[in-house]
Amino acid sequence: MDLMDFDQASLYFDEAIAPEVQNLIAGAGEVYGSAEAEALLHKAYFLAPEALLVLVALYRYYFYQHRLDDALTVAERAMVIVGRRLGFAAGWTSLHPDLIGQAVLKSMGLLRFYLHVMKAAGYINLRLGNIEQGRQLIVKLIELDSHDRIGGKALLDVVDAVGNEETPATKFAMNRGETWMN
Repeated sequence: MDLMDFDQASLYFDEAIAPEVQNLIAGAGEVYGSAEAEALLHKAYFLAPEALLVLVALYRYYFYQHRLDDALTVAERAMVIVGRRLGFAAGWTSLHPDLIGQAVLKSMGLLRFYLHVMKAAGYINLRLGNIEQGRQLIVKLIELDSHDRIGGKALLDVVDAVGNEETPATKFAMNRGETWMN
């Protein structure tokens, strides 16, 4: 299945979001990096806990603050929410191409978002040293994205190359992720 083959798919940010929540996210952007920004994002999450725009804002905040455990928690929450919307009741480990085909009929945009979040969760797990979990997520992503539109293959190639080399530079890359997609 080609994940780039879609017409007028509704985007995941097209969902209606209350003006108050939009203002909280905008306000957090204006004071980015401060405790106030995080408080505003938490308030937005409290008001709209399943709004993908809120989850993306929280994820980005945590990721760019190098709070990877928190970013991973948000990514996992996003996968649960979007998975439920797409009919993935059992979670990512039980996904297979037939379920992906059914999800395309519901929303190509949501499906692509889900797969991008899988990649992000895999990457964060790798950076946190959860190598096996991260690798499993990336391998599953590649299985589901047969044309590699999300780019999981390149990440897996790096993981496998780093796993086969034991130099100080590759250990640093594996532990800190500084040479990957930053």
